[in-house]
Amino acid sequence: MQHIDGSEISVAIDLDQGARIASLQWRDLQFAVPFRGTPLSWGWYAMGPWAGRIADGILYDEADQEITLPTTWAAPHAIHGFGFTGSWEETGSGSARFALPAPYEGAYLEQRIEVLDDAVRWTLEYEANGCTLPAWLGFHPWFPRELDRGGEAELEFTAAEMFVRNEEGMPTGELITPPEGPWDDCFTGVKGTPTIVWPGAARLEIESDAPYWVVYTEDPEGIAVEPQTAPPDAANLGIIGDHYIEALFTFSEDY
Repeated sequence: MQHIDGSEISVAIDLDQGARIASLQWRDLQFAVPFRGTPLSWGWYAMGPWAGRIADGILYDEADQEITLPTTWAAPHAIHGFGFTGSWEETGSGSARFALPAPYEGAYLEQRIEVLDDAVRWTLEYEANGCTLPAWLGFHPWFPRELDRGGEAELEFTAAEMFVRNEEGMPTGELITPPEGPWDDCFTGVKGTPTIVWPGAARLEIESDAPYWVVYTEDPEGIAVEPQTAPPDAANLGIIGDHYIEALFTFSEDY
């Protein structure tokens, strides 16, 4: 475990469980959903070398050869890359490195988590190191619906467009005006700063230049707001994602 303690924020990072933030406490409140039986559904974790699902676990390399990925956690699709279940190597305070397995061998991920006064800065980078497979990145923080005090979480989120999903929940590439939630969807053209409010307790603002955001509000215990450099199944949609992502999570009181 890595531990980072600031004046207002304490973070515990579980290197053997995807270098995820297993605990994030701001003042007397906990903002990471605890373990719930599967690596998909707890803590705050990085997604790489892809974010979201890849249809049927199939990618194509530069020579148009079919590459098959593991579909362990979301069969028949591959989901969220390899980093969230891997054991990472500590490289400094809040920093860790993950050497990727086949078919991404040679490539690696580097993560840094920095605690500021009332904020956490999270960065993730993919180094191809000769690997020519498509890659894109994201963050998957799970926020609890209820804290030890205050009201239930309310999400403030507005975007210009949302991807249409097919019957398997995969984006088709078609964009529409977002309907009302609940959502398990990918958005682009985000307006303002996505914010979660626990009335009478806390506000959490999420700032990122990421062009795509996945929002999941169908879970009874948590909310996921996920900045990504490309949407789910990006490579099969012909969308190229950046190999670097950064987000700032800022906490304040809600009166």
